[in-house]
Amino acid sequence: MAFLDVLFEDNHVLVVNKPAGLLVHGDETGDVCLADLAKEYIKEKYNKPGNVFIGVVHRLDRPVSGVVLLAKTSKALSRLNELFRSKKTIKTYWAVVLNKPTVEQQTLVHWLIKDSSRNVTTAYARENSKGLRSELSYRLIAQHNKHYLLEVNPVTGRPHQIRVQLASMHCPIAGDLRYGAGNPLPDKSIALHARSLQFEHPTLKTMVTVSAPLPSAPIWKPFKSNDYSY
Repeated sequence: MAFLDVLFEDNHVLVVNKPAGLLVHGDETGDVCLADLAKEYIKEKYNKPGNVFIGVVHRLDRPVSGVVLLAKTSKALSRLNELFRSKKTIKTYWAVVLNKPTVEQQTLVHWLIKDSSRNVTTAYARENSKGLRSELSYRLIAQHNKHYLLEVNPVTGRPHQIRVQLASMHCPIAGDLRYGAGNPLPDKSIALHARSLQFEHPTLKTMVTVSAPLPSAPIWKPFKSNDYSY
């Protein structure tokens, strides 16, 4: 059976802990992606003939790990897409950054412009007519040597948003060479992890909160022994 780190599953949704390095959705590389693995998992687990439906509700960048929500029915996909569009989900990320923020807790607002040809996003502190308003809040929750653990709650979901907004305050994420880190991590990941997701179940209308354990990469080891409110 296809290996998936399943965090929650019922007839309508599948929530998994994506490892760093795995695409969520297929691209021009043709590499195996999370959506393909999820289809294979369901096909084998439930002995389903023919095509299997899996809807990708949201994405994580390839080098990012953590919670990904998938829909097992078209009805669930439509309803979950609307929750994300209307910002009715609560997304919490953990990021290990290389510099201590000058302010330990605050809200950041930028206007982001993505250069698709270079796959790089630029953050502007002032309103830009070509940019998308992007907002997140963060708080410093731990420190180990010269690494600082931030809990981040994005309000919007722009490409590379957390990466570029943290870099804009001179706090690049460890391993993120694209946005200012000096050295890669051994596994080529970046130290950004989708820690938890809270959403309304598409049919039961109850609130579901799912958390993903931290990756095994050494960068996370100093932060695994503490609870930090989880």
